[in-house]
Amino acid sequence: MATFFGEVVVAPSRAGVDDEESAEEAREETPEDREIRRELEKKREIDVLWTLKSGASTESSADEPFVCSKFIVAIGHNAAAFLSSFILDSVCWEVVGVAKLWNEWCRTSNTTNVLPTDSFCLFYRLISDPTVLLCQCSCYVAEDQQFQWLEKVFGCMRKEDLQVTILSTCPVADYKTQESTLTLPSPFLKALKTKEFKEEVCCPLLEQPNIVRDLPAA
Repeated sequence: MATFFGEVVVAPSRAGVDDEESAEEAREETPEDREIRRELEKKREIDVLWTLKSGASTESSADEPFVCSKFIVAIGHNAAAFLSSFILDSVCWEVVGVAKLWNEWCRTSNTTNVLPTDSFCLFYRLISDPTVLLCQCSCYVAEDQQFQWLEKVFGCMRKEDLQVTILSTCPVADYKTQESTLTLPSPFLKALKTKEFKEEVCCPLLEQPNIVRDLPAA
């Protein structure tokens, strides 16, 4: 327990206990259990397929990284619907990829004719400038799949001069402010940016102690 505000104290750790418990579980694991665990891990692997060349589907690891100047990612049903309504509702874009994943809350498919209630992760390319890509991700990406999603998607792109924009939403009830949430306009827009982003931000910055979670944070 701290004796004054701001004192740094060492929190109790269960690391040793957890290691012992993990070792005990490993000793009790049967060959059947290991086979089931391997099958589940295999099923939870994310497949990213691209059709950037000649319309043929290829796995993300099969080709050299391609040039991408701007990559806009809409995560969640609301953000994905925003892209559909205000950006993708034209013939200027073509589908060039899909991410397929499976978990407790999500079953994605290859179809491009998606409904608002569908779970999907599609990639689009601007026809007039092939270096501009969009991603609609309305599917739930579990915690153990987030790093894999990032690794496979961004592993396809060259990182030099790449600008990434993330669009996501959260309930107003989760927004922390000294004002009453009843007086806030809804919806409203806030932004976070890295120090490398030198352009003007189109909206006010997100105030502390608000945070971003899940795939947008990753």
